[in-house]
Amino acid sequence: AGPAELALCLERGAAPADLAYGNPIKKPRDIAFAFERGVREFTSDSPADVDHLGRYAPGSAVSVRVVLDAPDSVTPFGRKFGCEPAEALDLVLRAAALGLRPGIAFHVGSQQPDVAAWEIGIATAAKLFAEAEAQGVAMTRLNLGGGFATTHRTGVPPLAAYAATITTALGTYFPGRRPELMLEPGRVLVADAGLLRTEVVLVARRGERRWVYLDIGRYNGLAEAENEAIAYRFEPVGAHAGPAGPVVLAGPTCDGDDVLYQRTPYELPLSLRSGDRLDLPGTGAYTASYASVGFNGIEPLRTYCVGRWGNA
Repeated sequence: AGPAELALCLERGAAPADLAYGNPIKKPRDIAFAFERGVREFTSDSPADVDHLGRYAPGSAVSVRVVLDAPDSVTPFGRKFGCEPAEALDLVLRAAALGLRPGIAFHVGSQQPDVAAWEIGIATAAKLFAEAEAQGVAMTRLNLGGGFATTHRTGVPPLAAYAATITTALGTYFPGRRPELMLEPGRVLVADAGLLRTEVVLVARRGERRWVYLDIGRYNGLAEAENEAIAYRFEPVGAHAGPAGPVVLAGPTCDGDDVLYQRTPYELPLSLRSGDRLDLPGTGAYTASYASVGFNGIEPLRTYCVGRWGNA
């Protein structure tokens, strides 16, 4: 997404040819930074950025990101990224004229449970492939983006269902040929590798509702709880005898927006008290990296890596 992530990948031993600069929002000097280090794969969605790529990353592959009329995901991108298909065709032709190697990219939104969204994207891309070829530009690459969902409180389709839809759509809209595919899975790869443990700071009554305040909130780990989009699981640590009851869950800061869930129904043990702990499974994605660097003086989330290597 930027020079810092590129540098981190290279430090960890990634080959520059294996890296893709997938953020269409980038400064010219950041394009030059990547190109000078061997990156040759970029994504774009605007004329100015395509021009920057032509100047600072000559001859590179560029996937033009098209916006889709597809079902909303749990955390949709809105109109921040992607261009309309007609503009996408113009950008493909513009990129080719600049000596770049154009392809098409789309993203159906993060945490997308509707597998049909990929069929819409592939159909849109196939039409652009055909229109570009009719104007003398033959494209070979299709970036399917990410969005493959992981299970939190509600079930999502298995990866096999996504794969089946994609395979069928490719056969339908690209008959007789198969474009080179790229994918950008994020959450589905790492979410279940992480567990976040939080401590109860306070339990209080606010009118008829029981509020449970945690030592993590929207500003130090749970940014995706904004608008209650991602509903994480909360599991009490240790024994809690007796019944559970409804709660509002909130973070610890002085910000009134630091409320996690007050519409989404949650129940936790009535015995829950200050100092008790809760585990949040499936938090390996978009938690530690989202944490603020010191809002209200709260330090970023500490991360501990626990694993088994070899045959141990």
